[in-house]
Amino acid sequence: MSAAPAPAPAPSPRSNQSSEPRAPRAEGAAPRPPRGGRGRGSRTRTGGRPGSASDNIRRSLGRPGGPSQGSERAEKKAPEYLPAAPSKDVVRIVPLGGVEEVGRNMFTVETNGDIFVFDVGFQFVTEDTQPGVDYVLPNTKYLEVNKDRIRGIFITHGHLDHIGGIPFLMERMGNPTIYTQNLSAVMIKKRQEEYPDQPELNIVTVEPGSTMTIGSTKVQFFPVTHSIPDSMGIAVETPYGNVIATGDLKLDHENGIPTPAEAKKWGALGAQKNLFFIADSTNAERDGFSVPERKVHETLEEIIKTVKGRLIIGTFASQFERMVRIIEIAESLGKKVVTEGRSIKTNLEIAQKTGLLKVKKETIITSAEIGDYPPDKIVILSTGAQGEEFAALMRIATKQHKSITLTSRDTVVLSSSVIPGNEISVQRLKDHLYRSGASLIHYRSSDVHSTGHGNTGELIWINKQINAKYFMPAYGYYSMTASHAKAVEQAGRPRESIIVADNGTVIDIENGGETLNVHKQKVPSSPLVVDGFSISDLQEVVIRDRLMLAKDGMFVIIATVNLKTGKLRKSPDIISRGFVYLRENQDMLNQARLLIKKTVEDSTEGMNPVDLDFVKNALSDTMAGYLFTRTNKAPMVIPVLIGV
Repeated sequence: MSAAPAPAPAPSPRSNQSSEPRAPRAEGAAPRPPRGGRGRGSRTRTGGRPGSASDNIRRSLGRPGGPSQGSERAEKKAPEYLPAAPSKDVVRIVPLGGVEEVGRNMFTVETNGDIFVFDVGFQFVTEDTQPGVDYVLPNTKYLEVNKDRIRGIFITHGHLDHIGGIPFLMERMGNPTIYTQNLSAVMIKKRQEEYPDQPELNIVTVEPGSTMTIGSTKVQFFPVTHSIPDSMGIAVETPYGNVIATGDLKLDHENGIPTPAEAKKWGALGAQKNLFFIADSTNAERDGFSVPERKVHETLEEIIKTVKGRLIIGTFASQFERMVRIIEIAESLGKKVVTEGRSIKTNLEIAQKTGLLKVKKETIITSAEIGDYPPDKIVILSTGAQGEEFAALMRIATKQHKSITLTSRDTVVLSSSVIPGNEISVQRLKDHLYRSGASLIHYRSSDVHSTGHGNTGELIWINKQINAKYFMPAYGYYSMTASHAKAVEQAGRPRESIIVADNGTVIDIENGGETLNVHKQKVPSSPLVVDGFSISDLQEVVIRDRLMLAKDGMFVIIATVNLKTGKLRKSPDIISRGFVYLRENQDMLNQARLLIKKTVEDSTEGMNPVDLDFVKNALSDTMAGYLFTRTNKAPMVIPVLIGV
């Protein structure tokens, strides 16, 4: 038996609401144009006349001696590992995303010659590490070469880290049937409308507690508790027992004791023969039990009842049950609800369409109608609790909203935790709110937010109930999966039965379920990225160049060279962007021009014909060194040489 040991967890603070990562653009901003998602090339950039300096700069970017000094030349790659289909007596599990990060969730289960794909998520990116990239996707190369064996895709719930990759990846996988519950199906269809050039999806809506045979395999769907309705886990029957995956989940409990409904559900699953268990690890670094969502509803109800003046509640748009409950409480108290933020409006439309929200027409009003009612009768439900610059709550806080201006009588509730990376923007939001004189309630001062993910106490309890032969923690950064592994090991699970996997790990269960074979090689797992209109592998050279431009700017040299003599026809032009202000650095600029002239003419001495690519390489190296010695900065040097 070969299994990766469970390492000691590394400390890594983590938000308790990781399913709703920061959006790359603010709520209410104009939506991006639909993207084909077929990798047919990037956007066409225009500008400049043929033969102009701007054209020459663009041509220079991809040529030797350009900004990367030839770094974009193709590198020889090792052959990709794409193992053959397993034999009929082998059960294979391959995580393709979501076991080294929060987001881009996807893994496969193979049995009876059939492949089942679990979730097709994406991951949001941060501009400081991947500038210009829109989303990060799981690598589907393994599925693309085996798409004839894919029998279905199971979507555990409707959060974007589980459905966000669907418009970009379905065609690559042969557009197989999607199996999911009703709310998730509606959310997938709604999002697919933004990508009209994609093929129509085939979605089968399943009921919680139901069982169906897909291909030659029996599959069970069971409900789980999460921060969005219609969340489910899946049990795939194999010859050696069930492979069970939870998706994201927590437990409904009373003071650490699971409710009878939870005990019955997990007890019934545990009574079956279970081979392999895959479970959520997002909160595995938090001890004990999480705060039940029921407690949050009780707290919010008390606030809505007792607060004097207007009440503004900022939350995640994906918190369907919480938003529905807020509206129901407000309506029961005769209050009016204003919704601010495009995603909240969209999700409430979905909630009404699916029957989750039944509200009187007059309960929800527009922001322009606020003045028609006493402040005590107004509840504003808003996006932007993460401090996004152009989101509704930040516009309200900074007095940029056309209809809502905060006063000292207003109360603002931040019904969300702070997602890691958003600390500064959330602090800025809080500062603006306090400057307005409004009262502020947040999750650190009151139970106004609850995670959608179980803490360690819940995860251990569920693991014991399922009692599978093997266990793989998933849905989280490596520190989270390692912490999950350590917790269940300390609770009594044998260490050799735990697999802490990486993306691309191939796990085969053989010999009647008795042997666990973890392949030494991994299938392709480097992330795909959505960059403009294209979908491609993450190009390190491109990202490195973008980071260089963002850090130290660019230094463009435009010079005309006499191809007969190798001499400059005139003094070179210099353009600086994001590097130094040239007017205040005239001495350096004059010295740079002299050095450019000397470098070009020394490089071309005795050269016939003149090789401009060679000269550009020499000029890039010389000027990069000179600029660094003068400024301690390393701008991207782009020489544009025009031969005449």
